[in-house]
Parts: sequence; C-alpha cells; structure tokens
Amino acid sequence: MSEKTKPSVTVIGLGPMGRATVKVLLDAGHPVTAWNRTRPKLDAIAELGARPADTVAEALAASDTILLSLIHYDAMYGVLEQGPADLTGKTIVNLSSDSPEQTRKGAAWVTARGGDFLTGAYMTQSDDLQHTASRLYVSGPEPLFDAHRDLLETLVPATHHLGEDHGLAQVYYQAALARFHAFLASFEQALAIVEASGADIDRFVAFATESPESDVDFMRYFAEAVKQGGWGDVANLEMMHAGAQHVIDTAEEVGVDADLTRAVQRYYRRALDASEQTGRPVPVYRIFRGETA
Repeated sequence: MSEKTKPSVTVIGLGPMGRATVKVLLDAGHPVTAWNRTRPKLDAIAELGARPADTVAEALAASDTILLSLIHYDAMYGVLEQGPADLTGKTIVNLSSDSPEQTRKGAAWVTARGGDFLTGAYMTQSDDLQHTASRLYVSGPEPLFDAHRDLLETLVPATHHLGEDHGLAQVYYQAALARFHAFLASFEQALAIVEASGADIDRFVAFATESPESDVDFMRYFAEAVKQGGWGDVANLEMMHAGAQHVIDTAEEVGVDADLTRAVQRYYRRALDASEQTGRPVPVYRIFRGETA
C-alpha cells in the first residue's frame, strides 16, 4: 500500500500510549486526526503533523477508524457521547485497559449505536510500540480484525487476534499484568534486601539474569500442573511456607518491608489449612480459584 492510499485514522486520548500511537501512525504515512480533553497535549502532537480536532464530533467525522487510548472504558462513554449518536460506518478500536466484562459492555454499547468494535490491549515495553518484545492483543469479529490487520500490525508488528469474544484481549492483558506487577514489586524488594545488607546490587542482578530460561521452565511446568489441579503436596507447601518466613526474617533484619512476602506466605498457610480440612493436598492454585472444598 503506498503512502498516498493509506487510510486516515483518528486517535482520541493523548496520554503516553495515545501519543506513541500517533507517532507510529505518522511515521508510517497515515493521516492522523487527534483529539484530547486538554489542549496542550493536542497542540504538542499537532507539531508532529497530526491534525487537531476541536471537538469529538469533528474527530469522529475525520476517519472511519477510531483508536481510543483512555484511562478506562467509562471514559469512552463520556467522550463518544459528545459525538453523533449513530456510529454506523465507524470502527472503534479501544486500546484502553479495563476488565473483560467492562470491555464486553463497552463493545455492546458501541455496536448498539451502529458501530463496529475491536478490543485492543498493548503489552509493550513502556511506550515503545515497535520494541521486539511488544505485543498487541486484539479480540472481536475476525473479519473486522482482518480488515484492520495492516493498520494494527503497523502499530505493533507482533499483533495477535485471540478470538471473537471482545473480553479475551483483556483477559490475556490483565493476567500478564498480574504476573508483571508481582514480579516488579518482588524484584524491588529483593534489591532493597541486597542493598540494605551491604551487598553488591550489580553482582546480584548478574546472578539473577544469567539463566532467564529457568523462569520459562517454571512457567511451563506450573501451567501443566494447573491442568491437573495445581502444583504441590503438603510437604512442598510446608517448604514454601517456611521459605517465605526465612525471606521475612532476612528482610526485617536489615529493615526492609516484608509485607509482600507475608502476603505470599498467607497463600501457603491457607493451602495448608485447606489440605488439613479436606484430607488431601490443596495447591495454592486452588486457593486462587476459590475451590478448596
């Protein structure tokens, strides 16, 4: 597709991800119209070549494909209600983060007004959409995805259509964030323990990063175990509970907050208690699922 024939795109919402979206589209030769609630961000993005829209109605009229980058799905209603009630001929690709059920409700709201809807979820390295590790999860009608595949892969080359259910992209995205949030917080705790102990952070990081395949092995192993009900017998659970206590003791010896590890330890305690009550091992996975009986 030549640059002259590339379709125009409207981007609504100019937070970090919205601005990154506009920049990638402009670099790829797409005409971009942008709207933002506050004017300074809109003026700044206009300097890069995007056309600023004064109203939501103007922004919606400028393109058939509308990309939303807002704080959550509730914001979509307030924004789009400023435009025409009939969205026929418009494809709304909501790149905002929210729960799967809120996403499904948002999709139904748009389609009830005549529009088409795709869910998009950026899983990226900060706002670097083009990073080799970045992913774009998409869900919604497959023909609609196919019609917009080139545009979406322009944003993030590794774009994955996960299925027809509009909520699926958010399921994968929020599950990935659950893992990432715990990882990031626990890594900061680990660094605090090392630094407060007077040990060398760089040396610790070198050890921690020399075998990344080990993390992959654990994830695959635990995923297979989950298919059988979860990992661990009572002896394993007792070992993990005791190990968590050692981390707590180590952190407190050097004045580092250990509440994160206490939270983890409580899951092993609950699994042990449930195992005793049921007379069979109850893995931590089953505690998360709420299926201890």
